[in-house]
Amino acid sequence: MTRDPADLTASDYLDGAREMASANRPFLAHLLTEEAARRTADPATAAGIRASFPAPTTAREETD
Repeated sequence: MTRDPADLTASDYLDGAREMASANRPFLAHLLTEEAARRTADPATAAGIRASFPAPTTAREETD
């Protein structure tokens, strides 16, 4: 089912963030969390949302 992104709620974005975190996709989880926080009116709640999925590091570790 195709949904209009304008109809999505902060809760929808958080659900997606949890799914991406479970799938080991931390950067996508972070992006979805940022959008959820942006759609939240209360600054304290938005800060809590951002803290739940912090930005992943951009440094890559090479393994042999």
